[in-house]
Amino acid sequence: MLQFLIRRILLLVVTMLITSVIIFALTQLLPGDVARLILGRDASETALNALREEFGLDEPVPVQYVNWLGGFITGDWGRSYSSGNPPVRPLILDRLSNSLRLMLMTLIISIPLSILLGVIAALRENTWIDNTISLVSLSVVGLPEFVTGLVLVNVFALGLGWFPATSLVSSNHQLGDWLRILFLPAITATFVLLGYVSRMTRAGVLEEIRKPYVRTARLKGLPQWKIIVKHVLRNGLLPTITVIAISIGWLIGGVVVIESVFNFPGLGALLVEAVKQKNLPLLQACVMVVIFFFAIANLVADLLYAVLNPRIRLQ
Repeated sequence: MLQFLIRRILLLVVTMLITSVIIFALTQLLPGDVARLILGRDASETALNALREEFGLDEPVPVQYVNWLGGFITGDWGRSYSSGNPPVRPLILDRLSNSLRLMLMTLIISIPLSILLGVIAALRENTWIDNTISLVSLSVVGLPEFVTGLVLVNVFALGLGWFPATSLVSSNHQLGDWLRILFLPAITATFVLLGYVSRMTRAGVLEEIRKPYVRTARLKGLPQWKIIVKHVLRNGLLPTITVIAISIGWLIGGVVVIESVFNFPGLGALLVEAVKQKNLPLLQACVMVVIFFFAIANLVADLLYAVLNPRIRLQ
């Protein structure tokens, strides 16, 4: 198991290094002069050159990459090109904490519900229960996120007044405040995940319950719940784990539409702002953080694979 873990960690490091090269190269290809974008069209050449020297933009591209990567690893993520040139790291960590809260809330709601619906649909294959679950889950997945979000806002925020219409956050919020703020965005994200996770769970469970070892367990008189929980789910959830791992990265930096609908200050909204402003240090650091969480989620998924199915780590 230790060797398996070491191999996966080394693979993660190599993946992050390759990704960092790609991210840096792509940001360098963005059109426009950063120095002129910051100082304006009327800036003198002397001022432009001084700014390029201050931010290291006058260095060769390979040197810029090495300096940027070394700084990122040591915690110096550079300074934003926005007004005042604030450090990038506090900006990202503040938004990241909000995105992590939203991700956790969404997973707490969506994963148990999706797995439960998938198992029920598999055990009631081709019945009205299975058809209803499939129809509802696929229908909510097909709805655009902004439509779902606006409906929830109009019904539960503006209509019933149960939740706030916008997700304005504060450092003074208590747990109850966070739950009310995060509930509607989390439900909107849950609708996106529900169909994928439940359908993947259904397929995995169906594949397992048709195997000989399940029939043997039934002939031995084991209760249905024990067969499902201790045997079927152990193997049937492997494809579901992959979907959940991918969803974690999406929840960290990809829920831009949901953040826009609820005015939620998450990492995805910050990433869009960085692209619009051509704020290279902020853009590079945002993407690296999102990719890091993708990689960590996949590492955790690999470890869960190895725990649930030891043959994987032996291979």
